[in-house]
Amino acid sequence: MKLLIRRDQKSGMLGKVTFSLSVRAQLSADEKANIKKYKLGDTMLYERIKTIDPGSGLIGLASRMALKMINITISVNDLENGKLVECKDIIEMLAVEEQVKEAAHTFSAVLSAASNFGGEEVIEISAT
Repeated sequence: MKLLIRRDQKSGMLGKVTFSLSVRAQLSADEKANIKKYKLGDTMLYERIKTIDPGSGLIGLASRMALKMINITISVNDLENGKLVECKDIIEMLAVEEQVKEAAHTFSAVLSAASNFGGEEVIEISAT
């Protein structure tokens, strides 16, 4: 798996700068097959705001809808298809980028483990 990241910025009409981060994973055919086989597409890799108590009734529904509109999330499917994340400042953009890199690294380890099921892995241990 390769992670492709592109940083960009644009100025609004009032001179306010918006930063954007485009992320996409370049996956091998085997990695795509394992994502499908193990149904990993909806796995959340990054979520800016985590919902602890979603609430109930109409108020809970309204709060979940509002949260969904302002929240930034990146799933395995988003990474596979590419996702554009807009950030209010460069600090937030760099934080998102770092967390996406970390999540992609962890997910790469998951894909590596998935490819070794039903087989044998040889690990050489050397004395130091």
